[in-house]
Amino acid sequence: MLSFKSRHFPKEVILQCVRWYCTYALSYRNIEEILAEKGVEADHSTLNRWVVFYAQKLEKEFHKKKKRPGDRWRLDERDTKAALRYLTQAIKRNGKPSLVNIDKSGANKAAVTQYNTDNSQRVVVRQCKYLNNIIEQDHRRIKRITRLMLGFKNFNSAQSTLAGIEVVAMIKKGQVKKNISRQLSCADQFYALAA
Repeated sequence: MLSFKSRHFPKEVILQCVRWYCTYALSYRNIEEILAEKGVEADHSTLNRWVVFYAQKLEKEFHKKKKRPGDRWRLDERDTKAALRYLTQAIKRNGKPSLVNIDKSGANKAAVTQYNTDNSQRVVVRQCKYLNNIIEQDHRRIKRITRLMLGFKNFNSAQSTLAGIEVVAMIKKGQVKKNISRQLSCADQFYALAA
């Protein structure tokens, strides 16, 4: 459960602002104007602090309620070191996949091969040039939302904000366990993470 103690605004207002910012292509000033129309006076810098503070906490809560992925994964990284790091962390969190789809990138193939030799495990690789187009198309959603943000001031702010955007995307894709989602709307599932 998230704590909203010592906040000057109700929990519902804070969560709604965080959800709007992570879901729609809105700037902090746009959300400030929407709140002003509803009679709530909040500064755009306050909205920024809310997103940076609560987005990562909501992501941690989401991962407790997330479905386990299937046994066929997609891997798309630019270099071997990043691909190996991602693959190792994903296997620790979700178990070993039966198959990993990669594009024709040599870095991804080298990472999976290195993982197999380091851990004496066998992860099967299927290499096809166009299988990872789904991953490439997924980046468009993030770019559409972050376009109005005009960049991030520091790494922690970027990491936290992108975590919130990913939580909203995973909820929309239906990656919440069935017994938790039970016919709730995406917005209600987002608010339920803080309950």
